Amino acid sequence: MVIVGELINTSRKAIGEAVEKRDAQYIQQVAIEQAEAGASYIDVNCGNKVFEELENMRWLVNTIQEVVQVPLCIDSPNPEALEAGLALVKHGTPMINSITDEGPRFDAVLPLVQKYKAKIVALCMDDQGMPDTADDRLRVVKNLYAKLTAAGVKDEDIYFDPLVKPVSSVGTAGVEVLETIRMIKQQYPGVHFMCGLSNVSYGLPNRKYLNRLFVSQTMAAGMDGYILNPTDKGMMGLIYAAKTLLGQDDYCMGYIKAHRKGFYPE
Repeated sequence: MVIVGELINTSRKAIGEAVEKRDAQYIQQVAIEQAEAGASYIDVNCGNKVFEELENMRWLVNTIQEVVQVPLCIDSPNPEALEAGLALVKHGTPMINSITDEGPRFDAVLPLVQKYKAKIVALCMDDQGMPDTADDRLRVVKNLYAKLTAAGVKDEDIYFDPLVKPVSSVGTAGVEVLETIRMIKQQYPGVHFMCGLSNVSYGLPNRKYLNRLFVSQTMAAGMDGYILNPTDKGMMGLIYAAKTLLGQDDYCMGYIKAHRKGFYPE
């Protein structure tokens, strides 16, 4: 299970202010907390500050790497910002978020994947936009998979994101994602998945309950990567429990360790 810690994003008020003030101590504390909570990657996203994005990306990457050795997920719609961050990565294999099958985006990001030997989050989106059905998502996946592997990207370095829509606006959105995961898993067993799942509950009350239930449902379908807050003990506890029930936790040691750390209060 790959957990990408989502908290270092300048769209969050506290992070945005810390970046503006160059408050390295605050950024580093957030990075440390995510790493200690079990993040496999630390996401770095400053895309909402468009005109300062390259400078901010360089500062964030250097600042984070001073205190943690967890690999980084460089996250931006701007290929120049992606490269600004990737060029400074010191620890482990970086991840890029993201590539699509939209012509200009694919052509701009693929060389970065190859140059930095990065893992890549591949969104189920093409020039026709964001698909509605599982069949339409699979069509995009087939094209992306063929193009990425032809360019030398290994199956294990591809993380397909089925793109979660809110069930408040599309009643079958959750079902379509679950079906997409199953279909991809069946046809491309060597690839991985990545999901920013909180969209599923957008606009609804008590969102955390829908989000947590959707995690267990998607894990049962084959999802093995999430972009989320790893310091949320309720969410992480559910993930450890689900792994145990799905036979992904040898001797239940992950679950037992989570219990000892207080993830399951009485």
